[in-house]
Amino acid sequence: MALPELQRPRKLRDGDQVRVIAPSRSRGIIGRAGHDATNDRLRSLGLEITFGARVDEHDAFDSSAVSSRIADLHDAFADPDVAGILTVIGGFNSNQLLEHLDWDLIGANPKVFCGYSDITALNHALLAHTGMLTYSGPHWSSFGMRDHFADTFDWFRRTVFAPGAGGHDGPLALWPAAEWTDDAWFLDQDDRHPQRNDGWWSLGGDGVVTGRIIGANLATLSLLPGTPHMPDLEACVLVLEDDFESQPHHFDRLLHALLQHLAHVGTQVRGVVIGRFQRDSHMTRELLTRITDIPALRGLPIVANADYGHTSPMFTLPIGGEIEVRVDGDDIGLRLLTY
Repeated sequence: MALPELQRPRKLRDGDQVRVIAPSRSRGIIGRAGHDATNDRLRSLGLEITFGARVDEHDAFDSSAVSSRIADLHDAFADPDVAGILTVIGGFNSNQLLEHLDWDLIGANPKVFCGYSDITALNHALLAHTGMLTYSGPHWSSFGMRDHFADTFDWFRRTVFAPGAGGHDGPLALWPAAEWTDDAWFLDQDDRHPQRNDGWWSLGGDGVVTGRIIGANLATLSLLPGTPHMPDLEACVLVLEDDFESQPHHFDRLLHALLQHLAHVGTQVRGVVIGRFQRDSHMTRELLTRITDIPALRGLPIVANADYGHTSPMFTLPIGGEIEVRVDGDDIGLRLLTY
């Protein structure tokens, strides 16, 4: 569907209230021991943290009733004291909410909205129906990571905060992290072993392209084509990632399906950025090169192993915002232009 005019919510500042909601899995699956540290990390940004009334409701799917999740989401957007919204965690079912959302209410109250993974369905539906720029970035629960969180924290602050409150002004250049982790940090914060980052990979052609960011979690985004919740992909740069459950053959077929949708609606992607894969996905640079060496992408700038997705650290990316991708051999640059 054609996009409404892009709405850019007011950036966060010191003293703002951020509401935490659970549109996918419940806060009830997260041990109480980590709550204080998570909230303290967010309060260090000058934020007041409040919670939806139903975030701890917990059913057989580690989630809650659609009506409960809708009520907390609507309450957060309707409350004039709330400046931003963070999701508790990802999951598998945020797309259940899409047919029940009050788009007029949400569109009349644009706010910083941030989460990733399963939240991809909400990011793109909000863009499609209201034109609202949202963020694919850390959940509330992500801020409970004690160590090796500095880059994630810095990218979040620079992207969603106003200049003068820790945010960046003007184009925001991203950078490759020095190291990365792929571990169950939430189970053991002491036994962690960061890996040296070997940098971003160029898998396609050289050049400089700009375009709107569409993508985030590929498996979740793949739920939307053919529905009214899929935004217009005209002039986009696909920024994609997936978790360990997506093996190379899964990623391959989902990417082809998305590109077939693009061809069907007469849209040509301008470039591709692919986030770092978890080790258990068994993806390699060689396999990813073969997967992306297809006519629909040939000659386009394709950057892979970017610091984004289900490993840490992770960028905070504006869904619907503009990104610049620059590739000149092994010299690669990524800049957020609209965020």
